Amino acid sequence: MYRTIKEKRHLFAQAPTGIGKTISTLFPAVKAFAEGGLDRIYYLTAKTITRSTAEEALQLMEKEGLEIRSVTLTAKDKICFQEETICQPEYCEFADGYYDRINGAIVDILRKETTMTRHTVEEYARKHRVCPFEFSLDLSDVADVVIGDYNYIFDPRVALKRLLPEKKKKTTLLVDEAHNLVERAREMYSSKLGKRDLETVAEDWRGEQEEVARAADSVVKDLARLEDPKTPHKQLDEISGALEEGVERFVNQAEPVLQERGEDVRKEHLQDVYFQSQNFLRILELVDDHYRFIGDSSAGDFQLTLFCLDPSLVLRKVSGGFRSSTFFSATLSPFAYYKEMLGGSKEDYILQLPSPYDSDQIDVQITPLSTRYKNRQETSRAIAERLDEQAGHLQGNHLFFFPSYQYMELVYDAFRNVSDYKAVMQERGMDEDRREDFLSQFVPGGNLIGFAVLGGIFSEGVDLRGDRLNGVAVVGIGLAPRSFERELIMDYFKSKGRNGYDYAYVYPGMNKVLQAGGRLIRSEKDHGIIQLIDDRFLTRKYLQLLPEEWGNYRMMK
Repeated sequence: MYRTIKEKRHLFAQAPTGIGKTISTLFPAVKAFAEGGLDRIYYLTAKTITRSTAEEALQLMEKEGLEIRSVTLTAKDKICFQEETICQPEYCEFADGYYDRINGAIVDILRKETTMTRHTVEEYARKHRVCPFEFSLDLSDVADVVIGDYNYIFDPRVALKRLLPEKKKKTTLLVDEAHNLVERAREMYSSKLGKRDLETVAEDWRGEQEEVARAADSVVKDLARLEDPKTPHKQLDEISGALEEGVERFVNQAEPVLQERGEDVRKEHLQDVYFQSQNFLRILELVDDHYRFIGDSSAGDFQLTLFCLDPSLVLRKVSGGFRSSTFFSATLSPFAYYKEMLGGSKEDYILQLPSPYDSDQIDVQITPLSTRYKNRQETSRAIAERLDEQAGHLQGNHLFFFPSYQYMELVYDAFRNVSDYKAVMQERGMDEDRREDFLSQFVPGGNLIGFAVLGGIFSEGVDLRGDRLNGVAVVGIGLAPRSFERELIMDYFKSKGRNGYDYAYVYPGMNKVLQAGGRLIRSEKDHGIIQLIDDRFLTRKYLQLLPEEWGNYRMMK
């Protein structure tokens, strides 16, 4: 890490769960910072819980004498004090007169605080009556370490414009749980434009803001020309220059209307479509052979999507503007795939650390039952019985992971019929308080069974050390459902000489499996069971993707 920053290089590192990756990246970054040439450290992550880990690491170093300022950025809709996030002075007292009070707020917090967490930012924002989100962004200009989501650097819609090129050259990026960035980047660099949204805008403003209505109508007509009632979901060869010009015209006509003072319920929808259109034009500038145009009218509304198949080129360009970057995770596996997809090159450093844990700490079991969609109903009871046997074999807390809510609920119902153990199930759309409530039930010495979704909030970044978690089961190999977009990804990588099916389905799916299994062994004192339920785990393709320390598996009947 230290050499990477000093030599202005990039590093891709895979290191096992629970060995201290956060402190092991922040400490050398702080050391390099102290020696000059580096003005700012950005610690980027996809999950709120891993942001807390970064805050704790800095606090540990502060206790040992470190003097450094850090700020945590929280999404606007989460940190906003109002019921609705409407950033207009006439609606929000924290936006009204913001620039009259912000200097006093910044001076006050910098005099008294060093670790500016979400709670601290909110406290001072209320005290000085300033918008907490804008306050945190202004603090990022004066903080030494900025902790936040990937999108503050990588997403073209919300990336911090205040990070000018000369500032980037003195900034290092620490990208935690970097395996998540591949799919996130694919979303960030894709864009959609919907016909119905523009039709609504035209209807809302016709007769009053005729220029806006006409511009929206023009784009609607251009989108309608791309529709094909016979093929509701199809790849388009190209989009016309007239459509691009029409979207530009709409953006230009909508902007002065949005700038007018005064409340108008129609403005909220107009603003949403305005930002969608802006993003569409921004992404259109990036379109090359890494993209496909998709027309979709399957849901009763025609949507045009600029779909990013391969985000590696854009990620390489973005990270290349910074002094250095480190992409690290417990599961950059297979390593060559993730390095390629994250924009790595031959000149970059790579580091793959073996697990320091003894393989005897893990009892890995593979149960060859089919979890394929067509067999789920008939095997649900057998799977529930195997899960009950696991809980009976090793008393304690267990977490069972499933590829979808529907499948989880099916097996949960079967489990309740065959088992006497207390079971709790992840709910759809849980907020942060409900997540904390769910995890707080996993106490040392407990006998609780948790049902959760693979790739969801409880399968990554969750740290249940010691007797808080004694067993994990993963039901299924994590494959995403077949889709038009996934098939395009598969075909694209096949044309590049790669195994398209693995790139589109197998590698992303198995990463979810490895992440879920990684919840179990978090220290040298942890022991437990990992049960993998699917007959495909015993095939050569999937056995090769299992970690070395899982190699001593037992096949269950």
